[in-house]
Amino acid sequence: MEEVSAITLISITSFFISFLLAIFLLTVKSKNPISNKLFAIFLILYAIDLSNWFHNLFISELTNFVIAKSLLSYLQMPVLYFYILSVCYKDFKLKSKHFLHIIPFIIGNLVLIPRFYSKNVTEKLLLLEDTIIWELIYIRFSVHIQFIIYIIIFFIILNKYKKIYQQNFSDTASKTYDWLFKFVLFTAIIHFVVIIKTITLYFYEESFLTTVELMLSLLVLFVICWYIFNALKYPELFNPVDSKTEIIISKGSNEPKENTEDVIKLINYMENEKPFLNNSLSIRNLAEKLNVNPRELSILINQHLNQHFFDFVNKYRIDEAMKILKNPSKMELNISEVLYEVGFNSRSSFNTAFKKHTGYTPSEFREAS
Repeated sequence: MEEVSAITLISITSFFISFLLAIFLLTVKSKNPISNKLFAIFLILYAIDLSNWFHNLFISELTNFVIAKSLLSYLQMPVLYFYILSVCYKDFKLKSKHFLHIIPFIIGNLVLIPRFYSKNVTEKLLLLEDTIIWELIYIRFSVHIQFIIYIIIFFIILNKYKKIYQQNFSDTASKTYDWLFKFVLFTAIIHFVVIIKTITLYFYEESFLTTVELMLSLLVLFVICWYIFNALKYPELFNPVDSKTEIIISKGSNEPKENTEDVIKLINYMENEKPFLNNSLSIRNLAEKLNVNPRELSILINQHLNQHFFDFVNKYRIDEAMKILKNPSKMELNISEVLYEVGFNSRSSFNTAFKKHTGYTPSEFREAS
C-alpha cells in the first residue's frame, strides 16, 4: 500500500508540474512560439496520460471519457515529432498533410465503438472480466509500435540537423542537437519501461508490476524536472536551421585536389584575417567575405579539405588557443578567457574540441607547455 501511495503522490506531482510548465510555455513570449505551443500540448497530453495512475480517486465509474482519455497517448509522438521539427528547422509550418498523423488515434477509437463506447458501464465491466480483450491488446501494442517508429524518425531528423549545422555554422550552439538527443533518449528509456510494464500485465505478479510503475513514475518526474532545469539555465538553447539546406557529402581524402587556387585563397584568408574569432561565423558569412557562393565554399571544404565547416573553423580556433596557452606573456588569462578570445562560447565545447585536436585538455596542455 505504501508503494501505491508513493506512485500516486509522484504521479500527481508530475501531473501538476507538467500542467504548470505547459501554461508557462503557452503564455511566455518567445522567438519560436510554435515550438513552445507544441511542447505545451505534448506536456498536457503527457499529464493526461499520467492521470491514469490516480483518476480513480475522482472518477469511480468506467465511463467513455476514461477510456477515450487513455487513447490520447496516440497523439503524444506525433506532437513531439512536430515539436522536434519546429526546434530544428526555422522554416517548419504545420500543414494539412500533418493531420495524417492522427489516423492511428482515429482507428483506435473506431475499434472501441462496438464493445466499449456503445455499451453501458455494467456491460463494460463484464467485458473487462474476460481474460483476453483483443481491442485493448491492439491498442497497447499499436501504441508501442507507433512509438518505436517515431523514435527512429526522431533520430533520423536529428542526424540530418547535425549534418546541416556542421556544414553551415561554426559556433557551438549545436547544443540544440545535444539537448534534443538526450530528450529523445530519455523518452525512449521511459517508453521502454512502459513496454516492460505492458509485458508484466500478462506474465508477472502484481508486486513486480507495482515496482515497475514506481520506477516509471520516478523516471517521468526526473525527465520533467530535467527539462525545466535546462529551459531555465539555457533560455537561448535552440538554433534552428533551414530544412531545405543541401547536405554536401564528402567524397573522402582520395578525391583529387582540384581548385588549388581557391583552397590557397581560403587558407590565406583564415590565417591572415582570422574570421574564426567571431563565434557566430557561418559559411554564408565567410562566403560573402571571399566573394564566392556558399554552396561552392561548402563543397570546397567538404570535398577538397575533407572536413565539415564546423571542424574546419574549430581547428583554427584550437590552433589559436594553443598559441595563447603557450605564450608566457598571456599566462594571466584563464581558460574561460582564452576560449572566448578564440571564438568558442562554452567551456564544455572548447574542452571537447581541444582534446579532439590535441589529445589534451586545455589545462593539461598549458601545464605541459
